[in-house]
Amino acid sequence: MGSRYWLWMVARLLAAVVVVLWAASFLGTGSGEKEFQKTLDAMKQVHSFRAAYLANTPAQHAEMLWEVDCNRGLLHYQSHSGEISGNPPREWNRDELHVAEWVYQRQADGTWSQSKYIAGSRSAIWYCVHLEQGTDSYLLPEIATMIKRGIIEKGDKKSVNGVRCREWRVTMRGRSVNLDHNTLCIGLEDHLPYEMSTEGNLTHYSFSDYNTPIPFDVPAESPQAEMRP
Repeated sequence: MGSRYWLWMVARLLAAVVVVLWAASFLGTGSGEKEFQKTLDAMKQVHSFRAAYLANTPAQHAEMLWEVDCNRGLLHYQSHSGEISGNPPREWNRDELHVAEWVYQRQADGTWSQSKYIAGSRSAIWYCVHLEQGTDSYLLPEIATMIKRGIIEKGDKKSVNGVRCREWRVTMRGRSVNLDHNTLCIGLEDHLPYEMSTEGNLTHYSFSDYNTPIPFDVPAESPQAEMRP
């Protein structure tokens, strides 16, 4: 009788341990959130990078490129977009250089002309402060928001521009009636994002040249002209 009692007690104890471990794995931080936290920490150390954006829909086409140097307060922005469904189709091009708060626009002859507008929330300083603080900069993926609101699923490994990374599928909650679905590829060694696409690959982002020197065509009259690399 005594041995049966102890066997029953041991069985109940093991069952309780299993329940506790299951609850801890369910309620605790998953591998996706832990990996994204590493990414958020790694992004705080980023001082220069390139971010490219491509969107293709039946009605529109858009290409954008941002080149950012936090140490020098420089941001180069280029965009080409078109309204495919228009009659006739229309196209727009922009080429801007933000030097601290000053904005320069590329002219038809290739020279820069200072704009009457200031960069404000589109300056390199604004983006870089957000990166350093670990808040969403909106040039690199919104990792801070994904940690809070994302359902993160682990995917396969692949290479993006020669960098080995792992894909993570993220479903965002609480933004709108329809959930947002994104796929990110995060570097296996440095934990930085290298690629992101939305469902159906209608929009695609690529990220590169982290903390590497980026050449800028800085106007001679700008404050950073003497700091060309």
